[in-house]
Amino acid sequence: MRSRAEIAPVVSLAELTTLRLGGPAGRLVRADSDASVVETVRAADRDGAPLLLVGGGSNLVVADAGVPGTTVQVCTTGREVRPGEPGTALLTVAAGEDWDTVVADTLDRGLTGLECLSGIPGRAGAVPVQNVGAYGVEIAELLVDVDLYDRRAGVLREHVPAAALRLGYRTSALKGTDDAVVLRIRLVLSADPSGLGGPIRYAELAGMLGVELGGRAPAAEVRDAVLALRRAKGMVLAPDDHDTWSAGSFFTNPVLAADALPAALAGVQMPSWPQPDGRVKLSAAWLISHAGFERGHPGPGGRVSLSHRHSLALTNRGAGTTEDLLALARQVRDGVRSAFGVELTPEPVLVGCSV
Repeated sequence: MRSRAEIAPVVSLAELTTLRLGGPAGRLVRADSDASVVETVRAADRDGAPLLLVGGGSNLVVADAGVPGTTVQVCTTGREVRPGEPGTALLTVAAGEDWDTVVADTLDRGLTGLECLSGIPGRAGAVPVQNVGAYGVEIAELLVDVDLYDRRAGVLREHVPAAALRLGYRTSALKGTDDAVVLRIRLVLSADPSGLGGPIRYAELAGMLGVELGGRAPAAEVRDAVLALRRAKGMVLAPDDHDTWSAGSFFTNPVLAADALPAALAGVQMPSWPQPDGRVKLSAAWLISHAGFERGHPGPGGRVSLSHRHSLALTNRGAGTTEDLLALARQVRDGVRSAFGVELTPEPVLVGCSV
């Protein structure tokens, strides 16, 4: 297929984000190949023009004023599976591939490992940037390497190892910087002929599957259970369901030193998870609800609200603005700080705006 970069007329970025919020792009380029992505980025860099890269727009909050310069929508496609070490397969995925379609395809091919990451919106290129994780699995466990365009050096870098990306809880060396553009990712998956997924580490999922923690279940059943859980929380996109008009979890779960928990949490029974480095991860959803923000809590004019199904999701009720959403985010953040002395950190990428 011939490489092309389609230049679109003025487009509201609300059309490209799962929140359905954001002002116009100065110039939108839809790039369907690595070459067109790189060429467009290089041209913007030569001109000194602002640049925004967009995939599925699922983790993006764009200012009402929009963004100047060039917005590149990464629309590259392509998947390849090769044999890996015994019992494994190596999956290579283009950055513009729809993530959940990739997950479904791996199960159709008899490969397992991604089933707990079903239903996550967005495209494959964003997966290592966020170190996407859900239901006890993080992409860091499966990522082998990435190919990327290094904007600082102006060169392509192939097979950059996962270890070089400093993957952490919902973060990486790629997050919060425009220095590199992910072009493709490589993952190692299990080719276990039994079709069983990996050990189930998340209690809610184990309960739904009827297995003990650490037990295993057919990967297809794990995917179905994960999708059911996500739908119940409004975390699977649906055009007519405003509870899904969100950027997913708006705040990350705070991770604090075990001996430095705020006094307001002393002796309090709440969901928490010990971390390998000795710190403790706290439930942001619990903190939000116990600070007085119940599901459905409205923002300005009721145009935005917390999801009616999950207190971690901030949703656009159809007539909201980005500033409405940010006002609600500030209210929640400040309320949790006042109640518990814990600072919540936004998870989405904020473009032209701040909380």
